[in-house]
Amino acid sequence: MPRKARIDAPGAVHHIIIRGIERRHIFRDDLDRERFLEKLCEVLTDSSTLCFSWVLMKNHAHLLLRSGRVPLAMVMRRLLTSYAMYFNRRHRRHGQLFQNRYKSILCEEDPYLKELVRYIHLNPLRAKVVEDLNALRQYRFGGHGALLGEFVSPWLDDRYVLSLFDQNLQKARLRYEDYAAKGVGEGRRKDLVGGGLIRSIGGWEELKRQRKSGERIKGDERILGGSDFVMQVLDHSNEELSRRARIRAEGLDFKGLSEKIAGHFDIDVRLLSTPTKDRTISRARAVLCYAAVRRHMMSAADVARELNLSPSMVSRAVGRAEKNGWMGEKLPKIPDSC
Repeated sequence: MPRKARIDAPGAVHHIIIRGIERRHIFRDDLDRERFLEKLCEVLTDSSTLCFSWVLMKNHAHLLLRSGRVPLAMVMRRLLTSYAMYFNRRHRRHGQLFQNRYKSILCEEDPYLKELVRYIHLNPLRAKVVEDLNALRQYRFGGHGALLGEFVSPWLDDRYVLSLFDQNLQKARLRYEDYAAKGVGEGRRKDLVGGGLIRSIGGWEELKRQRKSGERIKGDERILGGSDFVMQVLDHSNEELSRRARIRAEGLDFKGLSEKIAGHFDIDVRLLSTPTKDRTISRARAVLCYAAVRRHMMSAADVARELNLSPSMVSRAVGRAEKNGWMGEKLPKIPDSC
C-alpha cells in the first residue's frame, strides 16, 4: 500500500517523532545531543517554526512544532540531513541513520496541545532515564526543565505554553508542574502518537459519505483531533491533491517556469543556474525557487539539481523571496498552477 502524503499548512501544530533505523541509537553521548540541538535552534529560527515541547532519548526524539513560513517537510529535511552527516562523520559510519520517514501527526490545538506537551516531556521518566520528577527538572535534553525555569531553551516558546496555565509566570509554572505530575501514572498514550483516531476510510468520497450518513468517523492516522477537525484537514488536503493534478495536466514544467521568470527580469534563462553576485539574477533565482517549491510543488532537492545548487541554498532562496515580498504584484502574473 502506498504511503500517504504528509499534511501541512502554515500555523498547523505537528507532533514529530524521529526514530533511528532499526531502533538504533541516534545519540551516543551528550556531544551528539548538543550538536542536534544547535542545528534544531538554527533551523527553527531561520524558518520561523515554533516549538512547544521537545525531548531527546537514545534512539528517538519528539518535537511539538507549529509550522511557519517554510513547509515542515523542508524544515525536517534540513535538520535531519545535517545531523546525519555530522553523526556519520564523527562516528565513522556509513548509511542511513533514521527510519525512512519521521512520523508527523497534525494535531487539533485546543484539546491536545497541553496533553502533548506533558506527554512528550514525561518521556525520560516513563523510560526510566530519570528516577522522578525532581530529576526530570534537571534533565537537560528535554523541555520540562526549561518550562520550570531551570535552564534556557531558546527555541522553546515557553511563554505561549505557560500562558495556557496562567498569565502570571510563577503561577503558570506551578500549575504546569502539577499538571505534569498528574500525568505520570498514565503511561504510554497510544492515542497521542497516532494510534487513537485511526480508521481505514477508503478515500475522500467514502469519508464524506460516512459523515453525511451519520456513521462514526474516527479519523486518519496522520491527524489527531475530533471528526470535524479531521474532516476539515482532509478537505484541505484533497484540494491540494486536486491542485497538484491540475498542475500536472497543464504541463508547466521547470523549464517553462524558468523561461517565464527570466523573461520578466529580462535576463538569459541560462544565467539562473550560473554562479553570480548580480542582484537581478539572484533575485530572479529566488523568485524561481519560490514559485517552483511553493506553487509548483517541486521538492527543494529537484530544484537544486536543476539550478546546480544545494537543497539548503534553495530553501534559503525561498525564504528570501518570502521575507522580501518578491512575489508581489510587480512580478509576473504566475498562474496558481505554478
